[in-house]
Amino acid sequence: MNVVLRAATPLDAGATGDILWQSLRQVASDELSSAAEAIGCCDVMIARNWMTVAVNAAGVQAFLARDGQEICALYTAAEARGLGIGRQLVQEAKRNVSRLHLKTPAANTGARRFYAREGFVPVDPVGVVPWDETPDAARTYVWQKEIAA
Repeated sequence: MNVVLRAATPLDAGATGDILWQSLRQVASDELSSAAEAIGCCDVMIARNWMTVAVNAAGVQAFLARDGQEICALYTAAEARGLGIGRQLVQEAKRNVSRLHLKTPAANTGARRFYAREGFVPVDPVGVVPWDETPDAARTYVWQKEIAA
């Protein structure tokens, strides 16, 4: 799927909020309580200039929100998953920094596989043993740009 990556504008809050809300509903997350709250969350990320969107003729297909070196959110519309759009967004984020980090739920095996393919390495928080994770536990992942010798 061909998409164009661009900075999000306030007009993207509805589409990105819908992608976020639908994604959270699929995993039965109680992180946000309504679609309106998801739109508001995206509106804040857009206002802070954190968000990049992937757009095609059908509209916004995915978004990545990054605060400096932290990836705060990466979500793709259900019908656009598996098409490489998330990878494009991560590659774009990598161009601008030498290091990235994020947290993802330990139970989200799909996200964990995706970030591993993209060169992110899990870093266990102090005191958390990987085999003792609860489903709600978050794993921290880090990507570091290789330095040419």
